[in-house]
Amino acid sequence: MSSSYVLGPNQYGKAECRLVRVDRYSPAHVLSDLNVSTQLRGDFAAAYTDGDNAHVHATDTQKNTVYALAKQHGVPSPEGFLLVLAGHWREQPWVTGTQMTAEQYAWERIGAGTPGSGHSFARAGGETRTAVVQTDGDDTFVVGGLTGLVVLKSTGSEFAGFPRDRFTTLPETDDRILATSVTAWWRYTTTDLDWDAAYAAIRAAMVDAFAGTHSLALQQTIHAMGAAALDAVPEVAEIRISCPNKHHFEVDLTPFGMANGGEVFLAADRPYGLIQATIQRAGVPDEPRAWASVPAFA
Repeated sequence: MSSSYVLGPNQYGKAECRLVRVDRYSPAHVLSDLNVSTQLRGDFAAAYTDGDNAHVHATDTQKNTVYALAKQHGVPSPEGFLLVLAGHWREQPWVTGTQMTAEQYAWERIGAGTPGSGHSFARAGGETRTAVVQTDGDDTFVVGGLTGLVVLKSTGSEFAGFPRDRFTTLPETDDRILATSVTAWWRYTTTDLDWDAAYAAIRAAMVDAFAGTHSLALQQTIHAMGAAALDAVPEVAEIRISCPNKHHFEVDLTPFGMANGGEVFLAADRPYGLIQATIQRAGVPDEPRAWASVPAFA
């Protein structure tokens, strides 16, 4: 290899290990459904520059570790399980840092009160819960999140007062449909927390803020949602939110001799406005290592 080139930051691992864990130790089984990816950082340069695999923990080994540790430790929450994985790999030779990520798919119990209701489920159609655990030496960082949280309000949203030029055709409005699909990531300041309770509190706070904010712009709504999340869980240092504006255009029914009256809309899928922001708790230091390889915005 040319001496003009230097190997930069690198990591490797096993992506998208589909893991379903059934906890059978109670009459009502508990189902955990995750998509787990593992990445290792460390003394692996020779594998890239010379094809020397002496320090390479095979990605197949990483996959097997996911399933073995799920059996040994269970899956208490996405964050809890990723902390177990990170703890295992940080103790292995040549590993100086890790990134463990997971998506959790929700299931709901069905058949309440009927035989088999303790172990029958239907896949829930809502958002996907996400989590990332990263280690760097002795330091550990936990980032929670969600994606695909689709919300809509049929009134209580305006958009006016924006600059106009010769290319502006959008009319101002004091009453419109506001709809979006929320992707959010938030950084915790601790590695010891009731992760399920924290997730539920953050989600509820964001949904309530969306519903309760009379929106003058999606930007304002995003800020209100992020501030509500920080209020709900003091252990969150910052939250990053990405929201496409799912535009709804009132259909012109005058060719058919009808007035629309704000009742019939075309839901357009593209192009769309994309609004993104980070809301940070004042006085809490930044921690870029927690966000390494995590998209700044979705």
